[in-house]
Amino acid sequence: MLKGRSAIVTGSTSGIGLGIAQALAAQGANVLLNGFGNVPEIKKLAARMESEHGVKVIYSGADMSRPAEIQTMVAEAASQLGSVDILVNNAGIQHVAPVDEFPLDKWDQIIAINLTASFHTIRAALPHMKKHGWGRIVNIASAHGLVASPFKSAYIAAKHGVVGLTKTVALETAKLPITCNAICPGYVRTPLVEKQIDDQAKAHNIPRDEVIERILLERQPSKRFVAVDEVAALALFLCSEGAAGITGAALPIDGGWVAQ
Repeated sequence: MLKGRSAIVTGSTSGIGLGIAQALAAQGANVLLNGFGNVPEIKKLAARMESEHGVKVIYSGADMSRPAEIQTMVAEAASQLGSVDILVNNAGIQHVAPVDEFPLDKWDQIIAINLTASFHTIRAALPHMKKHGWGRIVNIASAHGLVASPFKSAYIAAKHGVVGLTKTVALETAKLPITCNAICPGYVRTPLVEKQIDDQAKAHNIPRDEVIERILLERQPSKRFVAVDEVAALALFLCSEGAAGITGAALPIDGGWVAQ
């Protein structure tokens, strides 16, 4: 389906990003992986993906809080993969605290990585998409891009911003064969969420199972985590020709959370 296309997936060394990168590669897309981690292990992962799917997979350790590194990453993708046809903005971090106790450095870091990085990647990638006459931008927002919860002011502000940025880019590219959409997952069992479970268990002095049932999934009517593969399947559809008419959408995949 995507043979000959090239994709950048930020925050793709684990979790949702890795699931999306693997789904794109399985459909024939070359992929740039990005994220922190053990570099030799990441390069082994890239080699496995290349071998399994017959595509080219490269790695960039670009820090999404640094605009110059983002620009270099996009340029490397265009040079080494031949184009930048697909951009998936997935990189994200989290911190939980009341507004009046929220650390200033954490606020700045979350806004930089969860929101501002998407502006920089889109700004750098769009000229390549316009040049080649085709593009798909998929921003991984969150159910928290549509509704709020306490103690997550920076994350929720950033994810609401991602949804707004998505709509603006969609309008600016509406007459081109380029789409821009946001996926808004509920709770997905990723390393980021595992850390939240641990943090909440410690903060409330309750077992992990109780955190999952009473805190995380309390607002998710399905009472189950969304699967990484489900998010990847939606991202893959948005990159397909069948989704050419979908742009500017913020699509929940949240077990009914925002339907309440």
